[in-house]
Amino acid sequence: MFGKKEHAEIKTLVAQGTHIEGAMKFREGLRVDGEVHGAIEAASEGSLIVISEGALVDGGLVADHVIIAGTVRGPVLARESLELQPQARVEGDVQYKALEMQQGATISGQLRPIGAAATASERDKPSIRLAAKSA
Repeated sequence: MFGKKEHAEIKTLVAQGTHIEGAMKFREGLRVDGEVHGAIEAASEGSLIVISEGALVDGGLVADHVIIAGTVRGPVLARESLELQPQARVEGDVQYKALEMQQGATISGQLRPIGAAATASERDKPSIRLAAKSA
């Protein structure tokens, strides 16, 4: 769906077997193969975060481009694109500009496209019920 776009170079790695407690900020690209218990936020534009299969993030994610194959517990904000691979598990609300979700990925939370703020007031309107005449 997103084609071959140039993403930020991954310069930071949380290796498998690594366990981090606390919030993290990063620049450019980050790959998480281990566990992070705290929010992860990109501090630069064009950022990329990859949550590998088997990885766990127990906190929110904020980045321009987000690719998830592991588990994220907390809200996800993908300012540009979000890719959920088949093993992805997200437990939290998700905001995105563009979304690619492969079969098998699961989200337990609300999906909210960025730029849909004008439609938020639509949710406050009462629902319309159509009645059909019975013969």
